[in-house]
Amino acid sequence: MAFDGLFIHSLLQDLSPTLVGGKLTKIYQPFDQDLVLNFRKDRKNQRLLISANAQTPRFYLTNDSIVNPDVAPAFVMVLRKYLEGSILKKIEQVGVERIVNFYFSNRNELGDEMKLVLSVELMGRHSNVILYNSEDNKIIDLLKRINPDENRARLLLPHAPYELPPLLPGINGFELSADQFNDLKNKYPEAMDFVKQFNGLDGDDKKEFTGYLEDDFSYSSLQTFFNQFARPKGYILQTIKHKDRVYTYLPYHLDLKLIYSNDDVNKILDDFYREQANREWVKQKSKRIENIVNNEIKKLKKKIIKLRKQLDQAENSEEYRIKGELLNAYLHEVKAGMTSIALPNYYENNQPLTIKLNPALSPARNAQKYFTRYQKLRNSIKHVNEQIKLATENLDYFDSIQTAIDNADPQDIDAINDELINQGYLKSQNHNRRKKKINEKNLNTFKLSDGKKVLVGKNNYQNDWLTLKKADKRDYWFHVKNMPGSHVILQDRNPSDKDIAEAAEIAAYFSKGKNSSHVPVDYVQVKKIKKPNGAKPGFVIYTGQNSIEVTPNEQDVLSKKI
Repeated sequence: MAFDGLFIHSLLQDLSPTLVGGKLTKIYQPFDQDLVLNFRKDRKNQRLLISANAQTPRFYLTNDSIVNPDVAPAFVMVLRKYLEGSILKKIEQVGVERIVNFYFSNRNELGDEMKLVLSVELMGRHSNVILYNSEDNKIIDLLKRINPDENRARLLLPHAPYELPPLLPGINGFELSADQFNDLKNKYPEAMDFVKQFNGLDGDDKKEFTGYLEDDFSYSSLQTFFNQFARPKGYILQTIKHKDRVYTYLPYHLDLKLIYSNDDVNKILDDFYREQANREWVKQKSKRIENIVNNEIKKLKKKIIKLRKQLDQAENSEEYRIKGELLNAYLHEVKAGMTSIALPNYYENNQPLTIKLNPALSPARNAQKYFTRYQKLRNSIKHVNEQIKLATENLDYFDSIQTAIDNADPQDIDAINDELINQGYLKSQNHNRRKKKINEKNLNTFKLSDGKKVLVGKNNYQNDWLTLKKADKRDYWFHVKNMPGSHVILQDRNPSDKDIAEAAEIAAYFSKGKNSSHVPVDYVQVKKIKKPNGAKPGFVIYTGQNSIEVTPNEQDVLSKKI
């Protein structure tokens, strides 16, 4: 079930009493398509998340602490000017459409009352958030300004009159009377055709409503179906293809498996969208970083291939020495101006070996040319090996950055950005932003089955701080073997086998191997960890380690997070 009309109707039964009458105290736009409105009511703060994301347009109350960006976008500045400090008077849905209006009352600089509407339109790629004055119906500003050439149905620019988008005709099931039901049933005697006349239902709702009417085609069945949306609860159900969906009622006519339920529908929505939203927000914040990382990884892979070819050529350079020796041994047979000569190779039972010659050089100079080429290649082996080692270390480093991005929360991207700036791969775009000091609150924290604490670094700087500064030397350190991953510290001196297995599973989950099975994880006491001079952030060496193979399970790992 998507955010269709019935879903929104149901959600508002819970949302309206919580927010209406509250004071709007803070507004910020953490990401391009997302707004957070903080309301204060009955001495409590409520954070309303509104997203105009084309794939997952939505709104609900969230408990997540979403980072307020350092620089506010223009739309937020307008919202703050007109709405901050205002009182939310009411929330109304337009029929059973995916349009919800938040009505505010505020005062301007002269003390005159302003009646403002924040209209949230959750309509796929046309989703938008529009602020307009209800007295003159003029748009003040909107999240997505649309060029007139892109939308000829209505003008979506500041100062234009606000108009509803084109809406499909249909029946509002909450307002249908018994007589109207009977008239409609006579016109559409088939349940499926009958259901098609209603607005606000997505595909699943239509199937479920049809099922109700096929069981009992009566006005009572219609009321039973629609009355569910006046008493919302949250349900997460799974399809036969193992895709999770969220509902505000429990459907009986769909082939779905109940995964989780909660009386608080906002809590269900917050849980359901958290990972999906995090991925989207991380993707938005890390776009610049990922471009750098991907380009560096591509360059380094090409460089390593080229260097390996050079190394292979250098290690197989004996042919040049042999040709030089043969030319010297048979110098009397080599005539000036020759372009090639076949000489018996005494290293291969005198089999003839064809040797190319430069006709402009003397026979002795041609021989010397082969010796020089041989010596140059032999001398390059050490240098090429050093270059391969350096390129491989840099590739591992950028792999670790990519893994950190894959495991990051939105607020972690700034730290990764700072790291790349300090390493010289990025130029700073915000010289005034203060770098945050690392502390335990920045880390991921877990509690094992027996209550022991596990700390996990989210990026290379946190990894170094956790292992080299925070951890007790007698604690145990975990890391996946031979691949990028987080440093994991089990705060215990004598861990049990179960502790080791659980901590290793956490280390495997926060690594490049999180979706693999049988992931090898090394573990050792912190006192055996060393950081080489000049090593990249996050890189350490260790000895005396033990290893264990685990298969990370997302649900098991995240259930231990605190």
